[in-house]
Amino acid sequence: MNQSARTDVRTRPEGCEQPLSVVYDTALLDLDGVVYAGGAAIPHAVESLERARAGGMHLAYVTNNAARTPETVAGHLTELGIPASPEDVINSAQAVARLIADELPAGSRVLLIGTEGLRVALRERGLVPVESVDDDPVAVAQGYGGPEMPWSRLMEASYAVARGLPWFASNTDLTIPTGRGIAPGNGSAVEVVKIATGREPRVAGKPQPPMHRETVLRTGAERPLVVGDRLDTDIEGAYAGGVDSLLVLTGVTTAAQVLAARPEHRATYVAEDLRGLLEGQPEVSVSGGEFRCGGWTASVVDGEFVLDGDGAAVDGLRALCGAAWAEGGDGSCGVDGGKVLARLGW
Repeated sequence: MNQSARTDVRTRPEGCEQPLSVVYDTALLDLDGVVYAGGAAIPHAVESLERARAGGMHLAYVTNNAARTPETVAGHLTELGIPASPEDVINSAQAVARLIADELPAGSRVLLIGTEGLRVALRERGLVPVESVDDDPVAVAQGYGGPEMPWSRLMEASYAVARGLPWFASNTDLTIPTGRGIAPGNGSAVEVVKIATGREPRVAGKPQPPMHRETVLRTGAERPLVVGDRLDTDIEGAYAGGVDSLLVLTGVTTAAQVLAARPEHRATYVAEDLRGLLEGQPEVSVSGGEFRCGGWTASVVDGEFVLDGDGAAVDGLRALCGAAWAEGGDGSCGVDGGKVLARLGW
């Protein structure tokens, strides 16, 4: 595994002659928005993962969601038709628990703001979860509390953080995809405590190094591929860790956001869904400022996208990525892609 951060600027998605499931030994798969949404499997996920595993690819599930234990997540995946064991699941609760345990002695009391997943992870590292600032905690651990988390838990966190206790957050994803749409994530709850206290937490989850470290320790992957739906966690985390990535458009990221991506948010490969694991990736070639992929040619002329050709819509998006990322350079492309994306049906 290449653990050195990348410093290059990607100007187009890469091609790959063989299926990704053959080239890479381990898929580090995000869950929400990639494998399932709102508890239900995303179309094509079950059969795609079954075929990838049957072909010899190791599947590991790496999620910023700290609410559920690995046992619960593995059980849910198995019920969906994706056989998994607890050892296949790496979450931000495990990463933040290791981060805290590296700094505090065993037996330290930690104020738990979250659910059973975070509680189990803290105990696994020899820490003692407590429920109140009156229980004399020496640190605060905050993770996603689920839709039923009462406001009083955020108040309890604020009391402790305001007293100066070290504050650790499992992740800061502002949103999560659900079966009914996009909902507030743990990052939104963290923002509430930040506003109340004026302080910043230490963050363990993607794209931060503690999560990458936890994944390396638990999977032992040699040729990993990060598979995710979020630019600011999955893709940025892969970029920071020097690992190739596949962005799937089944979660929170829109095609317009892909075109506007900054260098650290530009995926190695782009696909509609997890079927992309089973396929080679077409080359995006460039000549005279025109980017070609499949039957499409894209460029930026006089501050506007020009898209010609036909074929698979995702190939058109890949060609547009080339034009947009080259135009954006080491920043973000500001060209409006609404018209050309509408033509592709995105």
